Amino acid sequence: MGYVLIVMEKKQQVEWAEAQKIVLSIDLVAEAKQQLQFLAVVDRNRKLHEGPALFKAIYRYKYCWLPLLAKRIESEVTEAPLVVPLDCEWIWHCHRLNPVCYVADCETLYGRILDNQNVVSSIWGTCRKQTEQIWNKLYPHEPYEVQNNSIFSDDTSLDIHKVSESTKYDLVSAVKRQISLFHQVSGAYVKNDIFLKEAVARYKGFLHLIKRNRQLSVKRFCVPTYDIDLIWHSHQLYPAAYCKDLKTILGKVLQHDDTDSDRTKGNKLDVAFSGTTKQWEETFGSRYWRAGAMYRGSTPSPLTINLSQLEIPKNKGVVPDSYRNVIQLPKRMLVEVMLEIVAVRNFPTEHKGSLFVSISKKQPDLFFSTRRRIDFSSDSTEIAVFQCQPTGELLFELMSCSSSVLPTSKSPILLGTSAITLDDLFKSLSKLQAEKWLEFMPNTSVLGSNRISLRIAFSWTTPIPSPYRLHMVLTHSSKSCFFSLSGRFQNAKHWACVMHEAESELMSIQMRELIVETSDNCLPKKEVIGTTPQGESHMLAEFVGTGWSLMNGDWFFRLPNKLDEEDHIFEIVGNRKVIILPGRKLEYETRSRSKQETEQNFLTAIEISPEYPYGKAVALVNVKSGFLEVRAMIVSLLPVERSNQNLWRLIQQKMSTLSTMKKEKEPTCSLPRKEREFRGMMSVQTNGKPCMPPVSTHM
Repeated sequence: MGYVLIVMEKKQQVEWAEAQKIVLSIDLVAEAKQQLQFLAVVDRNRKLHEGPALFKAIYRYKYCWLPLLAKRIESEVTEAPLVVPLDCEWIWHCHRLNPVCYVADCETLYGRILDNQNVVSSIWGTCRKQTEQIWNKLYPHEPYEVQNNSIFSDDTSLDIHKVSESTKYDLVSAVKRQISLFHQVSGAYVKNDIFLKEAVARYKGFLHLIKRNRQLSVKRFCVPTYDIDLIWHSHQLYPAAYCKDLKTILGKVLQHDDTDSDRTKGNKLDVAFSGTTKQWEETFGSRYWRAGAMYRGSTPSPLTINLSQLEIPKNKGVVPDSYRNVIQLPKRMLVEVMLEIVAVRNFPTEHKGSLFVSISKKQPDLFFSTRRRIDFSSDSTEIAVFQCQPTGELLFELMSCSSSVLPTSKSPILLGTSAITLDDLFKSLSKLQAEKWLEFMPNTSVLGSNRISLRIAFSWTTPIPSPYRLHMVLTHSSKSCFFSLSGRFQNAKHWACVMHEAESELMSIQMRELIVETSDNCLPKKEVIGTTPQGESHMLAEFVGTGWSLMNGDWFFRLPNKLDEEDHIFEIVGNRKVIILPGRKLEYETRSRSKQETEQNFLTAIEISPEYPYGKAVALVNVKSGFLEVRAMIVSLLPVERSNQNLWRLIQQKMSTLSTMKKEKEPTCSLPRKEREFRGMMSVQTNGKPCMPPVSTHM
């Protein structure tokens, strides 16, 4: 048996080596990075996804860009690089992802493949002026750049009849099928060189499987994982090179069929993916699944508020150095890990059907603090997926819930334990995968001296900066500062502490009220003071007019000008705009029905900016527990999110009022009255004096 396994492993290694001999004429790592940048730009221009803007883009692509590109190839206009307009590039992108149809259309309409050699993407913008001059000369009635309010003019619509024919390919449907891809490949780790180089190697393996199927006359619909699909797309975007390469590899141009998106178990896509997984593992001896490359779920629901009414700052600005270093948070990294039990030695037959492995970390971190369970048997298992910090030690506990061993106990029993340090596991970082035999130290009271070994397949992403998780507590109470407020805030003389990770104090915050004497009279003044554990004090906010001036006026925290039950609760305006919405939104959205019932406990901070015109979730607050999660990548850009926790005391009252608004059945209840109630909260009385919730900002 051992000899057979050795021979099989050797054959699998030969197959993988053969796959890696496949020659691709394009630098697919570089092209994948450019594709990711382009998809991000299209995601910021979602008008191109549907409606008049999409139809306009298709028209311009078919009757302007393709003819111009054909003239460019024939050297009738210029030898300089052409810069394709964004809307045309998006349609061209989707058209090329059906390579067979695109090549057929090009050869029918223009007698050759219209390739992208010497064509510059719109995201770079170089040489744009020269291309615009050529465009304007050829199409005087059609602007090079499309404005948001651009519509078809009578002159433009007449130009359609000057072209005898165009592609019959359904470009609208092609666009619809590609919209969701960006969400699946938008993880920060995807653009890492190691991840992409591994993806190129796996793409070669994918092509090798198809080649073997053709050689054996096996008809099989192979389904790629998302890392392979990204590289496959990048290859297809160079149609001439793709056709040449695939004819060399397979003897034909490989069609890219993306028409089926039904993931229901037992349907075509699910069955085909299972078949591809089985063939991959039998051929190469490694796992087909890959951390960071699997289905991430459907695209988050868009915001329902009217974003066009929000005034978005045009410039990002620079965070003042005086606030950037108020608090130094330790840098933390995060990885996604997938693992599967793929083989067992000394399988205890008396426990068949009742075994599972409990996975935990010996020293739990912020993202992996609970146990994960994998049920398995001698012939089947499950795949576990979790996120954790890339340090420490993974602990594996082999458990049994067999009634034959302990018939009077319903609690699982421990059969043995094993562990592996993540440092040891990640030594082969360049491969992002490993398979290890783990020997379990037996629980002698149950198994005697028999040692069970499990072969576990691991996959992980490259480390990325992790979010920060903060907690705010009041110094005079062990309760969270998100306690239920019965109409009045607590005495402002109390301090609140912002805690990080293992309850280490980052800053103490207090709001104080002063009387400032002037030559004419005495004026009240409210400000928020933050004190670090080192004893340094900083004025973080000052009440001015109808809101709070933060960071010496660089940011302003206020109520929106108009408020209703579907709108945002607060907004923070500075070099960017951040709005606060009730519930878990965008990246934090949950579709679990049980979790949706607790939506009233959460608030989402969403950045609205030129970079994220449709919003990006940058922080999540659990109003009930007092915990705040902040995306690490925006900590230096949005200092308000890191220290503003005391404002959530006011937010909890407003959340409660919002809930009341939605439940109220009284027909006489009007929105203006509710707005007045909200604005009255800005001056709740404490000990007979006006009081604002303590607010702080720092870097």
